[in-house]
Amino acid sequence: MKSSGVLRFSLAVTLIALAAILLQARGRIEVIPHRLPLSSFPAQLGPWDSTEIELDKQTLEILGAGDFMERVYRNPAERLPAVDLFLAYFPSQRTGDTIHSPQHCLPGAGWNPEENNRITLSLPDHGPFPANRYVIAKAGARKLVLYWYWAHNRGVASEYWAKFYLVKDSIRMNRSDGALVRITTDMFPGETADAAQQRILPFAFAVSPLLNDYIPR
Repeated sequence: MKSSGVLRFSLAVTLIALAAILLQARGRIEVIPHRLPLSSFPAQLGPWDSTEIELDKQTLEILGAGDFMERVYRNPAERLPAVDLFLAYFPSQRTGDTIHSPQHCLPGAGWNPEENNRITLSLPDHGPFPANRYVIAKAGARKLVLYWYWAHNRGVASEYWAKFYLVKDSIRMNRSDGALVRITTDMFPGETADAAQQRILPFAFAVSPLLNDYIPR
């Protein structure tokens, strides 16, 4: 890890620790907002039908205490690759169950990054925000991965900024809840990341207006 990365990580850990101490000293009971469980997220979105992916015990243990959902959505009217939607919501991150970056999980599953970029997404009901765009490869197959951290109607790409806002909102709102949104699709041979992104944006547009019911503002 480069020295700048170590510095950012150390700063984030320090800020989280200070926030935890401050909140405990105040003796406030953390606000856990009402929301719908991810299990009730629509199985059909417009023309897309879905199949549930059951997360195994090991994965759930790694993720920690939270609410998780993974589904594969397909449009039967189009001969296009399916779209995998993964949502992870943590009602509280005070006890150390923080959001895991896909950057750490994907290589462990044998997928290697070919491209890694920051993009700006403009989705319905939300202003433009930064997101991560990955192209990953394994055994000749390629996937496009879009993901971002989402909390209190705010989207960020950087896990360090997500931790910064976690501290800020813990102090300001007495809330430490947050989420990860990840959208993945197989890529055609020779398909560019831009083309794959444009192909799955209509799906992201269908997901975005629903998030406020499951990831509170």
